[in-house]
Amino acid sequence: MTEKHLHGREEPIVDPGIPLIDTHHHLYIRPNVHYMLPEFLADVGAGHDIRASVYLETRFMSRSSGPDHLRPIGEIEFANGLGAMGASGFFGPCRFAAAIVAHADLTQPTAQLEDYLDHARRAAPDRLRGVRQITMDSPELSIFAHLAHPPRQGLLNDPMFRRNLRLLAPRGLGFDAAIFYRQMPDLMTLADENPETTIILNHLGFALRLKGEDPAEVFAAWGRNLRDLARRPNVMCKIGGLGSAYWGFGFHEDDRVIPSTELAAAWRPYVETAVEAFGADRCMLESNYPPDGRSCGYVPMWNAFKLCLAGASAEEKAAICHGTAARVYRITI
Repeated sequence: MTEKHLHGREEPIVDPGIPLIDTHHHLYIRPNVHYMLPEFLADVGAGHDIRASVYLETRFMSRSSGPDHLRPIGEIEFANGLGAMGASGFFGPCRFAAAIVAHADLTQPTAQLEDYLDHARRAAPDRLRGVRQITMDSPELSIFAHLAHPPRQGLLNDPMFRRNLRLLAPRGLGFDAAIFYRQMPDLMTLADENPETTIILNHLGFALRLKGEDPAEVFAAWGRNLRDLARRPNVMCKIGGLGSAYWGFGFHEDDRVIPSTELAAAWRPYVETAVEAFGADRCMLESNYPPDGRSCGYVPMWNAFKLCLAGASAEEKAAICHGTAARVYRITI
């Protein structure tokens, strides 16, 4: 990997005794990014007590043949194999890929999606916990240029998407939602329509700033939407993704080794707002690695999260660092 995941490993580990579950990471090979199990294990073994992880889809390792609607099963099989390796204990104490969130196209015909979901559950019967389809909408389509699979716009309001979301809860599956903060009202509607479905907001609902927008106004609008979304009890919140360029912090353009204190100073208002809105029992932490490796090292990232939580009680820290994730994704640590 050519990005910053090695940066900051000399930092002392903040609060080293608290167990962590990394609720959102990927493994893949793409131009200029090689982040597979050896790289992830090197990060996990660099000091923080990462007990388990959740593998999130990126449509990597899809099958190269067979029916189109079943090709994403390849990634589930890949992730399930990783989970079996982690469960063996041979690679260390971290039960990586203990839970899997798979790709699913919720706009395909219902019968076809049902067939896919049935195959998906058979491919990872002990680890499949949910699905994700990236649904980020923006009038500035150029911001998606770096994505391997740019999202189709308008998905949250697609009638077939909304109809098919109802297939998840009866199968014991949740939905991981990758959106921008302006889309939170649409996600609220989906949450209200599907009260039995657990919806996990990814990356704090990116407070994307468009050209010319005032940062303070965007922060205020993001906070209002987040608090409204938090009133839906079936919605959980992942704290992370803060290394993305979408936030406008600029760390991805800085060649320095960014210390955790500087990361925490920038991230704290967002972290504290989320914890206040959702409560500790509905918040969990994510690395979003390797994408967030463009901004900071894995070690200072987790240090920064812990610094942001310095004012929380021991019980709140335990919930945010591992308890909520263990409950929502059904992981034993």
